[in-house]
Amino acid sequence: MNDTLDPTVRETLLAPLFDTGWSLDNDGDVLCKTFEFEDFTAAFAFMSRAALWAEKWNHHPDWSNSYARVMVRLTTHDMGGITAADAKLARKMDQISQ
Repeated sequence: MNDTLDPTVRETLLAPLFDTGWSLDNDGDVLCKTFEFEDFTAAFAFMSRAALWAEKWNHHPDWSNSYARVMVRLTTHDMGGITAADAKLARKMDQISQ
């Protein structure tokens, strides 16, 4: 589950994420998305829910928060790129952001 994705699998796994606002950084090694919420409390609640899943799966995002905005970057540092674990956490973040 923590191997970097071959191009065919990568395209299949990431395409649905692009439809929900995720994108790749300039190097193509990081999934990025900015989540917008009604206010700081909603943004912080999202981060708390996401943190529980990240800890459960031992896969932690690089993220920051500015009032109602949460900027997320997902990559598997020890693998040097995007893995299935990144896609899994991205899907979970989309789900819990609703």
